[in-house]
Order: sequence, then C-alpha cells, then structure tokens
Amino acid sequence: MHDGRSANELTKAGAGRQAPDRSPFSIREAFSAFGLVALWNRKPRPHPTIVVAESLRREGNMKSRPPGVKIEEAFRAAL
Repeated sequence: MHDGRSANELTKAGAGRQAPDRSPFSIREAFSAFGLVALWNRKPRPHPTIVVAESLRREGNMKSRPPGVKIEEAFRAAL
C-alpha cells in the first residue's frame, strides 16, 4: 500500500528511527545479495533508511525490485 509520500518525505519522517525489525527481506540480506548491482554507492549502516529500498528498486535489476518494495512497505508501515 502506497500512501503517496516520496522517499525524501519518508526519510525526514523516519529520521532517528531504527529500521523495522520484522521486514520480510532484511537490509543485510539486500546488501549481500544485490550490493554490487543496486547498492554500489551505499554503505551498510547500523540504522538503515528507506534510501536502501529506493536504490534496490531504481538502480537494481528485476530480481532486486521485489525485495526493495517489501523493505519500503515495511518502512511505510512503521511510520
């Protein structure tokens, strides 16, 4: 479910909050599976942001898009 907020708006709204614990596809898994393809310009951080999900969707291939959507949905639900 998309609530209409952009990734920048969600990043501002979620500033200082930890990533959701119950994400269906963890951000660590995303870095190990798609790091070179979609997350080449990102670093793993202790408190990841929605920017990782956006990069999976926009920068990655067809395999990286579904996990990016799942991570983004988890972030949206947590906000």
